[in-house]
Amino acid sequence: MKTTSQVPAESQFNGTAAAAGKLSVAEDRNIATLAHFGGVLGCIPSAVIYYLYKGRAPFAQQEAREALNFTLLPTIIALASFFLSSLPGIGWIFGLVAALVWVILASMSLYAGIRVNRGNPYQYPLNTRLFDVIRVRR
Repeated sequence: MKTTSQVPAESQFNGTAAAAGKLSVAEDRNIATLAHFGGVLGCIPSAVIYYLYKGRAPFAQQEAREALNFTLLPTIIALASFFLSSLPGIGWIFGLVAALVWVILASMSLYAGIRVNRGNPYQYPLNTRLFDVIRVRR
């Protein structure tokens, strides 16, 4: 038995562009807002948005980078404090620090998201720009 694979001259499947297109202004603003609102969950949402929309959405890229710069250090502090809260005797202090850091992170992220949703860029006060420092060293 001889089998041959034949490819039809005109395929029935149509492909899509290899690279995604640019976003509209409204979509760009909505993604930028999500980058800031994601700060409630830590630095992961803004990092994902930054890398997914890099080059496609200038406002979202700028705001996701700002959100990532702000949320990276508090996320590390909150996670370390959370794990250290299991220490006997002094663990309650670390638990309190983790809760306090999360409350500050969440409230500032929500405020920034509201400002960005109105179309205004936002810069966090007391931003350590840790992501930029790490990126420059590479």
